[in-house]
Amino acid sequence: MSNVFPDGFLWGGATAANQVEGGFHEGGKGPNLADVLPGGKENRLKLLSDTGFDFEMDTDKYTYPNHEAIDFYHRYKEDIALFAEMGFKTFRMSIAWSRIFPKGDELEPNEEGLAFYDRVFDELAKYDIEPLVTIAHYETPLHLIKEYGGWRNRKLVEFFERYVTVIFNRYKDKVKYWLTFNEINGATHMPLFGLGFSPENEETRLQDSFQGLHHQFVASAKAVKLGHEIIPGSQIGCMLLYAPVYAYDSNPENVLYAKKESLLFNNFCGDVQVRGEYPNFIDRYFQENDINIEMEDGDLALIKEGTVDFISLSYYMSRTDKKNKTPEELGQGNLIGGVKNPFLEASDWGWEIDPKGLHIALMELYGRYQVPLFVVENGLGAYDKVEEDGSVNDDYRINYLREHIRAMGEAIKDGVELMGYTAWGCIDLVSASSGEMSKRYGFIYVDKQDDGSGSFDRSRKKSFYWYKNVIATNGEEL
Repeated sequence: MSNVFPDGFLWGGATAANQVEGGFHEGGKGPNLADVLPGGKENRLKLLSDTGFDFEMDTDKYTYPNHEAIDFYHRYKEDIALFAEMGFKTFRMSIAWSRIFPKGDELEPNEEGLAFYDRVFDELAKYDIEPLVTIAHYETPLHLIKEYGGWRNRKLVEFFERYVTVIFNRYKDKVKYWLTFNEINGATHMPLFGLGFSPENEETRLQDSFQGLHHQFVASAKAVKLGHEIIPGSQIGCMLLYAPVYAYDSNPENVLYAKKESLLFNNFCGDVQVRGEYPNFIDRYFQENDINIEMEDGDLALIKEGTVDFISLSYYMSRTDKKNKTPEELGQGNLIGGVKNPFLEASDWGWEIDPKGLHIALMELYGRYQVPLFVVENGLGAYDKVEEDGSVNDDYRINYLREHIRAMGEAIKDGVELMGYTAWGCIDLVSASSGEMSKRYGFIYVDKQDDGSGSFDRSRKKSFYWYKNVIATNGEEL
């Protein structure tokens, strides 16, 4: 396509600490949520959806892939060199909160953890790769979950403020771009990931989830204000899991249903974090679901003062839905629900592939908020086959990414201000939702298997060279 991507466009890749680092008990790190989630989608999803999950490790019964992950903790120099070979302009990563505060509620940070990220940022700087750092990415310290009940407890605002103050001061000369909470709007669907608690029962799930979200809104606003004070010129964004909601047909009842579902899922958190206020439409939802948010004096003023500078988003799929679903239609959609879209194909894991949905998502977001956007997660989880010569011919991944990048170009032509693109899982990593290594996203193959076997050796896939060319031409040769 003709070159529509602006000069300075931030091409790169994305990971999360708990999915790549390993070294789960090294360098003074304390246990976090990911450390107690076993591998395998059956066990992992069951525990994630259970009420009253006890958060104890049972190494006789389960394997815990995040304990080793892909050993980025020891191999970061090798991995960053590979990112540089592809030409990355930016690398999205996260800081593991429990590396900095092992329990989460200490008064003083762990110097070994701080020093580790110093080394990572210095290595990125060596190659002129700009870090984009997620402050909280499904890595709540386990102590805060067990002792305080996660983000349901307002005390976590205080602990988070201490954590961000430390990392902003420590890395103020090394990190300009920050994100507060990963996929914050997904918390009501899977509160254990985003809010660090397992619902005691379904009756309290919504109340506790939205109360936890309020605490995160306050914490995010505090982080934005602190970041701007401590790091002049910093850019601090929110991060949304965005999925356009299509009505199943033109029945006005289904169109209205889809619209309301989209407002709740895609716009509620954005309205609070970008506009700085709770939207009017949420009042009716709270009333109909008996949700009462406890706020302290000054919360709403703080949220208004601490709005983000840009919106980052993950985009994997759209969602098609209807008001009255039959039993046969339930569960036939994506990870986030809905019904099957007959016009779309799906990945090996059942996620519907919809590049035009990304174009729609970017137009919807920019039209509503008029702030810069940044696609920080997008990718195809698939089974990869290693050929006898060691190559991985992942044309399916290339095709997926090409069409989504083209969709971003079309959105730019439509006037959307887009800062950059970081493909998810630029190096193979542990899947958050299934705990599998076999669900591979990367341009770089890591010889690590679901059962824990493997050598951790890295090798370049076909997509590695393709993406290298995309970056070198600033997206022109697509």
